[in-house]
Amino acid sequence: MTERKKQHDELQKGCFGDATIHEDVKEYYGKILSKTSDLRSNACVTPSQPVPAFILQALKKVHSEVTAKYYGCGLVVPECLEGCSVLDLGCGSGRDCYMLSQLVGEEGHVTGIDMTEDQLAVARKHSDHHMQAFGYKKPNVDFVQGYIEDLTEAGLKKNSFDIIISNCVVNLSPDKRRVLSAAYCVLKDGGELYFSDVYSNKRLSDKIKNDKVLWGECLGGALWWEDLIQLAQEVGFSSPRLVTANVITVDNKELEAIIGDYKFVSATYRLFKIPKISNKGSLVIYNGNITGFEECLEFDNQATFKVNEVVEVDGVLASIFTHSRFANEFTFQPPGTCAGCNVKKIKVGTVNPFELVLQLGTAIMSSSTGGCCSAQPQTSCCK
Repeated sequence: MTERKKQHDELQKGCFGDATIHEDVKEYYGKILSKTSDLRSNACVTPSQPVPAFILQALKKVHSEVTAKYYGCGLVVPECLEGCSVLDLGCGSGRDCYMLSQLVGEEGHVTGIDMTEDQLAVARKHSDHHMQAFGYKKPNVDFVQGYIEDLTEAGLKKNSFDIIISNCVVNLSPDKRRVLSAAYCVLKDGGELYFSDVYSNKRLSDKIKNDKVLWGECLGGALWWEDLIQLAQEVGFSSPRLVTANVITVDNKELEAIIGDYKFVSATYRLFKIPKISNKGSLVIYNGNITGFEECLEFDNQATFKVNEVVEVDGVLASIFTHSRFANEFTFQPPGTCAGCNVKKIKVGTVNPFELVLQLGTAIMSSSTGGCCSAQPQTSCCK
């Protein structure tokens, strides 16, 4: 048995069957939960933190029934969305899809996929309402029933999406490797998986993994954060970039007794489908042409780019910018070609979400939808 196979078996050890998990999750989100307040932990509740004005404006236009059925663990909104093709894994009632519909514009498109019929019924019910509210002549949102482990089987085409988002859903899957592999398959070259999810500080015990309520509350299926790093790279993604992290609290004595000394965070990572890179870095200069990010662009927990500032980045980040939708937003120069310049060097940011929480000294990090640089809608990087 290979070492990789041993590690995969260890990840799955103690889990009840895939079909059982899927059915239990469907029941939890389709039958047991009727509104957000029914949740028994804050694992799938948006943290109380600043949200950019343009996101709040977009959310206000989402139908109240759709919002009431929302169970995400944060807002997942990367930069440069106008004109893009976006896929939302585990879209549920469609709240994020209808919010993103406004950001991609009528020429962009948003697809939501979910396995729960009851949730999709709510999403589809209000399609016409949203298109009229947004002033669109034709719908730019559709919803597909299927499993996030089998995207092509659900009818989604390979190499067809610019961006995939996911909001507190990957943990609900019994096979995270298949989810990442499926996402990689349907992303275009240079595409991005930008997602928020729940992670543990160590591999979970069988007792936690086999508890139906903890699975439904997004804790029982949480990955040890180090396993995410390994799985992402094995599937083919670039090294994960950690954007934000938030501590999860469980104010429920029954659940606390089962959890014991395990700790959980919600964290946002960004993974890119880019070619294998050389070890050569690059000097990059952010052009400041993204609306709402004219002065600076916060890319992850370490990499912030001020307009016209010369920044030295490593080979991985240089490759991400060169091959993704950010290619036209930077000027690239070989290292050592800017004599006399005041060059800023990006430090390698932490990928450990627990470490990030400790570094910032607070349970609430800056919003995954933006930060000090974010206040306006984004312009297109996909065209």
